[in-house]
Amino acid sequence: MADAPKAKKPDITKLDPAMVAPKSVIKEEVEWHDVTKWGVEGRGWTKEERQRWFDRLPAKAEGKVTANVWNLSRDSAGMMVRFHTDATAIYARYKLSKAQIGMPHMPATGVSGLDLYARGEGGAWKWVMVTKPAAQTVETKVIEGLAPGSREFAGYLPLYNGIESLEIGVPKGAKFMGLAPRAQKPIIFYGTSITHGACASRPGMVHTAILGRRLDMPVMNLGFSGNGKMDAAVGELLCAEDAAAYVIDCLPNMNASEVAAKCEPLVKQLRAAHADTPIILVEDRRNTNSWILPARDKHHTDNHAALKAAYKKLVAEGVKGLSYIDGDHLYGDDTEGATDASHASDLGFMRQSDVMEPVLRKALGLPVKVEPQVRRRVLIQAPKTK
Repeated sequence: MADAPKAKKPDITKLDPAMVAPKSVIKEEVEWHDVTKWGVEGRGWTKEERQRWFDRLPAKAEGKVTANVWNLSRDSAGMMVRFHTDATAIYARYKLSKAQIGMPHMPATGVSGLDLYARGEGGAWKWVMVTKPAAQTVETKVIEGLAPGSREFAGYLPLYNGIESLEIGVPKGAKFMGLAPRAQKPIIFYGTSITHGACASRPGMVHTAILGRRLDMPVMNLGFSGNGKMDAAVGELLCAEDAAAYVIDCLPNMNASEVAAKCEPLVKQLRAAHADTPIILVEDRRNTNSWILPARDKHHTDNHAALKAAYKKLVAEGVKGLSYIDGDHLYGDDTEGATDASHASDLGFMRQSDVMEPVLRKALGLPVKVEPQVRRRVLIQAPKTK
């Protein structure tokens, strides 16, 4: 008896057209603008030679930082392009450096997407649209039918892919002006895959980007997946950048003995180069399932103790301008803030931002605002059993 034909799996893109990755079907007459002509924020060492324009580290870093850090630095995480236009449609044309568009636990929109925001009423940043890349070369209409008016836009570049070239397009005849990076000193985040952006659904949802919008300040993302380890070679590069503040968030890639050995030297390295720049030390988040994994929970507890000891020793030695962020509540208290226990979901990134924002505001001398209800962290406790 012949085998019965296998049933075909339903094509979700036919069931829901919104799931389709848009193809290059641009029929309108578009004027393209090369982003490198006016620049992006989050790209440091601008006067240094680069192997590729959108690399996060200068060419001189190769061979000084580890090979892993160098390779990861070629992702465009944290970079943001700003422009002003009255266009009612926005287009993007860019070439990615890697063929891997997405990951098993992180969508292509986050790994390789261009995430568009605009200033709304009152000047607040509001989300507009993200591209849905399906190939290394993307040429797409990001959005159309925008309300009439001239406004400022910002596009966050891919988190886990590099950029070879990037152009923003508007319909022919629309006004367009690229906005140069702001002259403000950036907040520099040095950390791990979480800082790098895993596993945000789109580039604007990483805590570094969220905090940049809330504080309305430039940020620089120096997250290196699996390789944020308080390295002196990275510290040397940090010293060469004049930052508004340094946020050191490396513990998820370290153990207690490494923290004890490397935290104090890194802080002293930064302080020797910048006497007054705020330095914020961040404990690692607890994995959201560590409550049921005793060995993992002990790892976090030991890490926290090592960082707290280093912090107290530095303060006792007279090192000024240090702040400290506890890690226990970075993802919230309900175990729902991560994608895979370790890496934040969008919810986890929002909660992390809520914890970090007041500490950053205080360190930077900014008003510490009372957060609106939608941004307050709500703690839900189960009733005690009798």
